[in-house]
Amino acid sequence: MPRIEPIFRNRCTKIVATLGPASTAPAVIESLFRAGVDVFRLNFSHGDHADHAARLKTLRELEAKYRRPIGVLADIQGPKLRIGTIRGGYINLERGKMLRLDMRDIPGDLERVRLPHPEIIEAATPGTRLLLDDGKIRLGVKRVGDGYLDTEVLVGGRLSDRKGVNVPDMILPIPALTEKDRRDLAFALEHNVDFVGLSFVQTVRDVLEARELIGDRAWIVSKIEKPQAVTDIEAIVEASDGIMVARGDLGVELPPEDVPLVQKEVVALCNRLGRPVIVATQMLESMISAPTPTRAEASDVATAVFDGADAVMLSAETAAGQYPEEAVSIMSRILARVENSSDWQSRTGERRLPPDQSAAEAIASSARHVADTIPAKAIVAYTQSGTTALRIARHRPAAPLLAATPLSTVARRLALVWGVEAAVVDAVERMNDAVAEAASICRRMVGAKGDDAFVVVAGTPFGRSGATNALRVATMEDAKER
Repeated sequence: MPRIEPIFRNRCTKIVATLGPASTAPAVIESLFRAGVDVFRLNFSHGDHADHAARLKTLRELEAKYRRPIGVLADIQGPKLRIGTIRGGYINLERGKMLRLDMRDIPGDLERVRLPHPEIIEAATPGTRLLLDDGKIRLGVKRVGDGYLDTEVLVGGRLSDRKGVNVPDMILPIPALTEKDRRDLAFALEHNVDFVGLSFVQTVRDVLEARELIGDRAWIVSKIEKPQAVTDIEAIVEASDGIMVARGDLGVELPPEDVPLVQKEVVALCNRLGRPVIVATQMLESMISAPTPTRAEASDVATAVFDGADAVMLSAETAAGQYPEEAVSIMSRILARVENSSDWQSRTGERRLPPDQSAAEAIASSARHVADTIPAKAIVAYTQSGTTALRIARHRPAAPLLAATPLSTVARRLALVWGVEAAVVDAVERMNDAVAEAASICRRMVGAKGDDAFVVVAGTPFGRSGATNALRVATMEDAKER
């Protein structure tokens, strides 16, 4: 079998792509990886465990074939709020008419519709809004009764069986993980996924409850798709390992004009706190059925890069679309083009953050500064948990950031982090050995040679997490002599 050279990206912003019916075949998954996907999303709202197991097997085989860490995100469905069935399949609601929502298990009609969620009825008050079918139908609560809500149709239209219900005006006393979610989570952790996407997060309590189940077996990526989560955003970001700005559901419950501002605020907060952040939903939506995106979509992707996102995500474009490989390829080209622009480079330099008051942060900031000053061919971060690489990535260095770790689980998690190219290496015990290994990584990953300089950041003694305390500058010639 011919030797396959490892793949390296020409950009810092990462790509997350969703697998689905259009991208189940191993050959298609491989084409998406080669086109630029860094993290693959398994959507547990669809498919069964056998489907997800087969895709995971393909991904781990690709990882071994190309010698490049591949991150896997298990996106857990979360509680789904839906109305019941409707006699005849649908009704047409007229603005100004009254509609009762109750819990009786019989098909609905123009007078009443089943709402099998007592927690909504108990939490509602007069004036509460209910959004049905992704906000296409809007109801206003007029009266709360014993087991029912009398509502006025604010925005009418056709309402079909089992459409979703959104409640932007209340925090519901329901857990973020259902029984189905717990089964899916157990499966995902058993199969060593790298990230768990936590849906329906309302407050930091939801993240802390998930942490009790997940521990450190995977990074928790909290999905911001509820107005209530925006209200509690700083606590949620601090408790999470990563964040997803899930603009689909967020755009249902928030006015459209608010969504871009929330995106910018959440991305900026994640940058400040050093948490990787994904911008998701409808980024190249037209490519579900077209081979090229609209100009507005290209601008939307570019805006996420300018905002400072670690990653951008494709959903239906790769899961169910007609042009999955083209969508990834075009997104990758947009990212690279933006990052090569002088405007992006100057903005990134201007908004670099001051270090926190700790030795580890001071060294991470210094690594970027030294690498810029030399200039260095690369920064090599030895990391046991990923924290050292995360700290340096927070400062957005211009030099390539190469993470060296003895743990494949850590390398896979770093696939989501801005600018990080991770390599799995043997453990080292001395700084001289670390410098020699770093030189080998630089030679292989960025073509370093001769008198090219590089910066090594590590924690001593080696093999202990959270002990970043050493910075060394070396050249390729120096490393040869060690």
